[in-house]
Amino acid sequence: MKINKADIVKNYGKDEKDTGSIEVQIALLSARINNLTEHLKNNKQDLHSTRGLNKMVSTRKKLLNYLAKIDIERARAIKQKLGLRG
Repeated sequence: MKINKADIVKNYGKDEKDTGSIEVQIALLSARINNLTEHLKNNKQDLHSTRGLNKMVSTRKKLLNYLAKIDIERARAIKQKLGLRG
């Protein structure tokens, strides 16, 4: 599964060049996490990728917590749009 960064930036950013906003960063991390999860379903013993997955999940959680401190409604909206729990 290929991640199309331009589509994600277009859907979650303010414009096509908005790659640094928190929502875009969270969406890109979520896409990478989903892609890596599919890889790990077939390759259960890939411990290096498992470590990378854990780091990405942790980074996404930190970004979501930061967004919740700034604007709780934006955090709820991005969680709902991405289908995240919490």
